[in-house]
Amino acid sequence: MRVVVLGATGNVGTSLLAALAEEQRVDSVVGVARRLPQLAAPKVEWARADVAVDELEPLFRGADAVVHLAWLIQPSRDLARLHRVNVSGSSRVFDGVASAGVPALVFASSVGAYSPGPKDRLVDESWPVDGVPTSFYARHKAEVERLLDRFEAAHPDIRVVRLRPGLIFKRDAASGIRRLFAGPLLPSPLLRPRVLRIVPDIPGLRVQAVHSLDVGEAYRRALVTDVRGPFNVVAEPVLDADAVARILGARTVHVPQQAARRMFAAAYRLRLHPSPPGWFDLAVGVPLLDSGRARRELGWEPRWSAEDALLELLGGLREGAGIGTPPLAPQAGGPLRVRELLTGVGGRERA
Repeated sequence: MRVVVLGATGNVGTSLLAALAEEQRVDSVVGVARRLPQLAAPKVEWARADVAVDELEPLFRGADAVVHLAWLIQPSRDLARLHRVNVSGSSRVFDGVASAGVPALVFASSVGAYSPGPKDRLVDESWPVDGVPTSFYARHKAEVERLLDRFEAAHPDIRVVRLRPGLIFKRDAASGIRRLFAGPLLPSPLLRPRVLRIVPDIPGLRVQAVHSLDVGEAYRRALVTDVRGPFNVVAEPVLDADAVARILGARTVHVPQQAARRMFAAAYRLRLHPSPPGWFDLAVGVPLLDSGRARRELGWEPRWSAEDALLELLGGLREGAGIGTPPLAPQAGGPLRVRELLTGVGGRERA
């Protein structure tokens, strides 16, 4: 089996490569990225391509499956570029898959694709997928889901799978996650339980997380199992203020939701971090997911709890952890994070 992985150098891509290294049914992998890594991986040959502009069909010819993970989160202040890569680029990927006659397509959707929903019960994959309107990430994921609906209707012979994971953490992705969401001003060495004594308790802020290696395993199973359609991928327990305070040995302090959002938005306007307030709206808006279908039909079970994944991320943030790919390399922000500062904190794409 030959698999093409677009976005192979990122958080999930590197975890998928690790899973495919152990999969005997996969003989070769084409790892596709805009910036080639200093990383050797079993079975992997690297190819440089940008889904927004480069010809993709030649990369897909002869493949048994394409996994589409490529996605831009930054530069958050350049919405036209984000849409060109995330939505138009995805359309180009789907067209390339059809033209090359690839029998299977696996797409990286997200909890962010879902419409706002309940925080007191779990929903399955039938929950509406219209996104959170104020979040560009959610809008783009929902728009690509609609593109994929049309693709499936036009190409019923192609097996299409969509994975919708929660927040995805691992130690090796810590530097990349910090650059994408927290920016250069985060005092990483202070992210220690003995320092983090207070956890804000914001109404509605209940999220689900999953370890990146568990997500990679879910993608592996989606590739080698004869399934179609969407799968929620999350671990337990739900992460809320009480859960985070418990694992840190901290206490909670109530913060009204609107006050928290105003502070988050003000910090973005002041370029103190690169995440627009739509990310806050997404966190408090999206429903809690039931991953029962993934357990039943893929035989998937998370090896790490959501708490384990969060603690691993915090440890990686403290230590500046990463690996040798451009999105995840610890040194990618430059000395003293100066390269990140020069982007305008979300204003331009990082080199």
